[in-house]
Amino acid sequence: MPTTQSSVPSVALSASQVAAFLSVKGAAEYLGLSPHTLYVWRHRRQGPPSFRMGPRGRVMYRRSALDAWVREQERSDSRSNPELSPLSAPPRQRPDRDHHSV
Repeated sequence: MPTTQSSVPSVALSASQVAAFLSVKGAAEYLGLSPHTLYVWRHRRQGPPSFRMGPRGRVMYRRSALDAWVREQERSDSRSNPELSPLSAPPRQRPDRDHHSV
C-alpha cells in the first residue's frame, strides 16, 4: 500500500520547543515558587518577563527569560555579588576630630 504525504505542514513541536515555553505552573515549579507568587508579580509588573500565547491568552514564560532573570537577581544581590557587598569595600577612615577644643 503506497504511503501518501500530506501537503499540510506539521504543527507538532519538538520536545526542545515545548520545553522552551513554560506555563505559570511550570515556571513556578522551575523557579521553586508558588503560581500565586508569579500571578502577583505579573499583576505588579515585577518578576520574570511573561507574555500571553494563543487564542485563550495563556500566560507563558520563556525558559531562557527565566534563566536570564535569575542571573540578574544574582547580580543585583549583594550576598551573591561580592562587588555589591558592603563587606568587600575597604574600611573608611573617620576624619580626625579635635577633642581638645574649648
